[in-house]
Amino acid sequence: MYGTSPGSRQSSTWEDWTNLILGLWLIASPWLLHFTGTTAAAWNGWISGAIIAALAAAALYQVQKWEEWTNVVVGIWLAVSPWVLGFSNDPATTWNAVIVGLGVLCVAGWELYVLPAEARLQH
Repeated sequence: MYGTSPGSRQSSTWEDWTNLILGLWLIASPWLLHFTGTTAAAWNGWISGAIIAALAAAALYQVQKWEEWTNVVVGIWLAVSPWVLGFSNDPATTWNAVIVGLGVLCVAGWELYVLPAEARLQH
């Protein structure tokens, strides 16, 4: 069940599936929430969603700490991106980015908290 290096494990957990769903949602959200015309917001969703989904898919095979730290960065980026990219005047698009960003951040933070405990169990 556990990977060979400390801080890694082979497992399919709720955290990985949650981030995969959030990533796929971000990819689809410009169409589903009708903001493909807002170029910055749409590309932000597509690119951030692809990163999150790819990392989650990789984590379904074997979790690495760097994947979770990357999700922390992407989650923070998503939460602040409406103001940085200038689409904060659209409430639905803003809330989508902020809520998904905070969700990804929380899931990644949880995994970073749990990974050291699992590494201790290996010894």
